[in-house]
Amino acid sequence: MPFDFAEDERMIIDLVGKFVDEKLMPLEKDIMAREAAGEPVALLPGEEEPLLAECRELGLWALDAPEDFGGANLPTTVMLAIQEKLKSTVTPFIFPPDSPNLHMLEAVATPEQKEKYMLPYAQGEAKSCIAISEPGAGGDPAQMKTRAVREGDEWVINGRKIWVSNVPKADFIILMAATDPDKGARGGITAFIVEKGTKGFIIEREIPMIGGARTYELIMDDLRLKDSQVLGEVGAGFAPMQKRLTVRRLEMGAMCVGMAQRALDMMVEHTQQRETFGTKLSDRQAIQWWIADGATKIHAARLMVMDAAQKQDRGEDVRTVASMIKVFATEMATEIIDQAMQSFGAMGMAREMPFAIMGQRLRLARIYEGPTEVHRMVIARRVLKGQA
Repeated sequence: MPFDFAEDERMIIDLVGKFVDEKLMPLEKDIMAREAAGEPVALLPGEEEPLLAECRELGLWALDAPEDFGGANLPTTVMLAIQEKLKSTVTPFIFPPDSPNLHMLEAVATPEQKEKYMLPYAQGEAKSCIAISEPGAGGDPAQMKTRAVREGDEWVINGRKIWVSNVPKADFIILMAATDPDKGARGGITAFIVEKGTKGFIIEREIPMIGGARTYELIMDDLRLKDSQVLGEVGAGFAPMQKRLTVRRLEMGAMCVGMAQRALDMMVEHTQQRETFGTKLSDRQAIQWWIADGATKIHAARLMVMDAAQKQDRGEDVRTVASMIKVFATEMATEIIDQAMQSFGAMGMAREMPFAIMGQRLRLARIYEGPTEVHRMVIARRVLKGQA
């Protein structure tokens, strides 16, 4: 069964829930104030450092990293249950390291690269990001124009990337580039590791996004890298990139469940207290149907996420399921949060409530890691071919 966690796994999930309630929820007021003021929705160093120190003390660190890298090697099922807990609050926080890039490194990095990049990353001593999208190649990364050309014993890279998160804090960047444009996704895209401060790697501008998020536009101007900085095989970068995207898409499903459950819980509590025209909102059929439909859809999404997690842990291909989850879960959570806002009336529109940030994050989620329309196209294509 999807929720048949071992005792030690349940203890970790419960510990995360307690951490969220006692450490992250109290920070929401300040986070919402920053968003309302147009500031980045992020923890300040004085807020984040004590949280990280406590995580180390509690053992909430490197949770899905391999044991030989100091990790707990937790299965995907537990990691997604943890993700659901974390995303029930608008306080932005993850237990280091961020899983998608970790799994990409684990899949294709050389032993030397694992020692140099993956080990400090797994231990929380380094941060990373990934640069995929381009001004003309967002939803279709196979069309990327950033070009890597071999010159002697070096790779020279020129091009532009956009919508890249976490760049200023990253110690290294996974950069996707075309090494054989004619082959595209079928043998023409390569992943590279770029260290912070490398000459020719330029942060062109910061782009404020809705919900207080920040992304960045990058320029590669005769960026020169050694063969030792090729991640995986030359021309074989698309598959591990998709593996990384799949991990994130499953996380997004859990994120949506966490946010939707929080919104539904708030709606249930509020509508049982609020009266209009002498009747509690919870006694009105419209509200009851919102609650019934919301609870049903959250249950369905949670089952989808846990089913995909189990398949992932068995080594099965979950790309199609991950696309289904991203479409269903983002639309499900968008609907429930909108109804929760409606049930609160004018207070639901206030920026001192978490709904505004949740709603804006969900709007972003329908674009990043593949737009909803592209995922529907991919799902249909695979179903028609009998591959789903």
